[in-house]
Amino acid sequence: MHVRDLRKKIFGSMSGFGIVEVLISAAVLGFLYLALLHMQVGNREALLRIRGRDGAVEVAQNIIDSLKTVGVASITSFSKNDIVKSWDRGTGGKSSVTYSADVTVGSASEYKTETSSNYDNIEHVYAKQVDVKVSWNFKGSVQSVNVSSVVR
Repeated sequence: MHVRDLRKKIFGSMSGFGIVEVLISAAVLGFLYLALLHMQVGNREALLRIRGRDGAVEVAQNIIDSLKTVGVASITSFSKNDIVKSWDRGTGGKSSVTYSADVTVGSASEYKTETSSNYDNIEHVYAKQVDVKVSWNFKGSVQSVNVSSVVR
């Protein structure tokens, strides 16, 4: 009895997958796996970029809110470095980003009142324009967010 006839007797027919078909399907599945892996890495980087930007906006808003509590007369331009924000990662552990902030106080001429009487002229600054630029490093480049507000 020939091997082909024996195979036909056991399996019923000669149809099936050859080694070439199996290798081609393995190669196609490998390319699909690499494409999914590349997409997952891109999604992770996009999430880190969004988290970094959201943290920078939060840092800027915290600085503006703290300036509102000190009073308009005390507000001056300054820089602050090494502001660290951390987030819990879904897989465990923490991600952290280090920010630096530059606060620039604009001219007070727009927010000035002048009162005069027969005895004295009084100028009063009732608000200041505050610009906060928060910067951080992401993948070898410096990212930044600018937030402006009028502090009264």
